[in-house]
Amino acid sequence: METVVSGIRSTGNLHLGNYFGALRNFIKMQHENRCFFFIADYHSLTTHPDPKLLHHNVRQVLSEYLAAGLDPEASTIFVQSDVPEVTELYLLLNMHAYVGELEKTTSFKDKIRQQKNNVNAGLLTYPTLMAADILLHKANKVPVGKDQEQHLEMTRNFAKRFNSLYSVDYFPEPTAYNFGSELVKIPGLDGSGKMGKSEGNGLYLFDEPAVIRKKVMKAVTDQGPTEPNSVKHEAVENLFTILKVVSTPDTVAYFEEKHNNCEIRYGDLKKQLAEDIIAVTEPIRERIFDIQNDAEYLHKVVNMGAEKARESASKTVAEVREIMGFKKF
Repeated sequence: METVVSGIRSTGNLHLGNYFGALRNFIKMQHENRCFFFIADYHSLTTHPDPKLLHHNVRQVLSEYLAAGLDPEASTIFVQSDVPEVTELYLLLNMHAYVGELEKTTSFKDKIRQQKNNVNAGLLTYPTLMAADILLHKANKVPVGKDQEQHLEMTRNFAKRFNSLYSVDYFPEPTAYNFGSELVKIPGLDGSGKMGKSEGNGLYLFDEPAVIRKKVMKAVTDQGPTEPNSVKHEAVENLFTILKVVSTPDTVAYFEEKHNNCEIRYGDLKKQLAEDIIAVTEPIRERIFDIQNDAEYLHKVVNMGAEKARESASKTVAEVREIMGFKKF
């Protein structure tokens, strides 16, 4: 059984891309591996979030992941700031992280362009904190997207450097989690790219049916096919991609045939797509509300998660301190 660690941002709501992409694989993997899923509230501080909203965002994200199927009995689900050991390991790893290599990370370069007036040390050492999150539980596997591959490579470098400096074989060098198949990539409604909060093209699990219908009806299409069996415009192909993950095969086949015969009415396609999305998301949305309103359950989940995470974390930090030469008198 392998140890898997995955961080969950404490800002934003889950959208269809999250759910049909990695999340459904998380739900499966939690029964096959030793999994740690944490809500990364420390990471969010690099952008100085409103303190009045920080806890609200954590509560929202936690509720949504639980509603979508993460099981606190099967995996360890915790809030990053509830496990203070991560900050100590972050400090210790920073002693062997070099400014030059941190400044070269793509994410840091992107952020200093986006927030020129807020280039803080947290942004620079973001990869070290991410490494601490992973190495704290001696993870073997980490589910990451393309944008995080460089950070995972740096985590391996930090692990290798620590082992070499102290002549130990302590930290494993974690690799990207391979789900065994190509991940489903859910496109946005704007005709191109992936679905995401920053792009403003998302359909969220928390969206009410009326909101979903409105968003889908505004989705970008084209003028319609002019020749039988013609290649779909990218925007239309995007709608069919979403249709294939939420609708029945018969429904998909019906609209494929209509498109191939130049008989498709995009209004009909969008209406069907909206209703099928609602059929998938509405049960989850209802569970989100139930969980949000159950303070006792949320309290139990985070306390249980913190206890399990700290048991693992404290063992790692104690051993790291000993390896590095810290001893009690």
